[in-house]
Amino acid sequence: MDDRFEPAAERIADQERRIQAEVDAKDARSGGDSEGGAVQAGARKYPEPPFPKQHQTKPGDEAALDPAPMYDAPFWKGSGKLDGMAAIVTGGDSGIGRAVAVLFAREGCDVAICHLDEEGDAENTKAAVEAEGRKAIVLKGDVSDPAFSEAVVKATLDAFGRLDVVVPNAAFQEHVEALEDLTFEHFDRTLKTNLYGYFNLVKAAVPHLKAGGSIVMTGSVTGILGNQDLLDYSMTKGGIHAFARSLGTHLAPRGIRVNVVAPGPVWTPLNPADKDAEATSKFGSQTVMKRPAQPEEIAPAFVFLASPQCSSYITGEVLPIIGGYGGG
Repeated sequence: MDDRFEPAAERIADQERRIQAEVDAKDARSGGDSEGGAVQAGARKYPEPPFPKQHQTKPGDEAALDPAPMYDAPFWKGSGKLDGMAAIVTGGDSGIGRAVAVLFAREGCDVAICHLDEEGDAENTKAAVEAEGRKAIVLKGDVSDPAFSEAVVKATLDAFGRLDVVVPNAAFQEHVEALEDLTFEHFDRTLKTNLYGYFNLVKAAVPHLKAGGSIVMTGSVTGILGNQDLLDYSMTKGGIHAFARSLGTHLAPRGIRVNVVAPGPVWTPLNPADKDAEATSKFGSQTVMKRPAQPEEIAPAFVFLASPQCSSYITGEVLPIIGGYGGG
């Protein structure tokens, strides 16, 4: 080997070690942590970890969450983006579904709120919609049952006389630490809620949607990046993304748009009803913004994708809202 290159190589190695030493010294002074707390870039300050340790039984109770999820977006001024329309929101009793229902109402939309068995949360969402001056109905049932979806569509048409926006949002999520722990019953329940539930609602609703109507599905960052402890849930969310992309193409000739909002961690009952109390206290801290989103930070994307004023040339898209890329 030609030894002419050795002095340069040694100089570069020395330079690399010098750079490393400078960074190591700074890490030692800072404890290796980046400066500052959670990123606050919104219209108001949002809670950040650590949260009080808490765990819930499924499907979860928004009223029991501490701190209470922020869903009402008092800074959001309605401008008739969904004026005169009617929507169905599954899982509309709490979390993202509640925030979507409230902003839809503020934009002039009546809302059918579907839930599993969280009567108190559903009634609170109904009251919040009515406080915006719009009508609301509450429907209790299992989205994996196609008969329930058909009944929901009929009830919506009976109550409001029309159907313009469909938001399949209800989900089941439960982690496992090993593949061997993922039982058939668990796997089946996840697919039945997250995939069959979406299919059932869309199939029942599409015959009643007119040109200008839209479907906005709730996906997940797990359907993009995967998650080692949410094997079945990630599978369903990836399936939802593919379903929406395909359905958007399929329904485009009818003037019906189909899109997905794919959130990262959001402070809703879904997560403390999955994670243990310790993990819940740190929820969202691994994101670039070092905190979970609040539901009101996700709901505007649903308004944007539902409104023909805002997104008439958008279909088949997956919009990630995950608090930045590159988090731990």
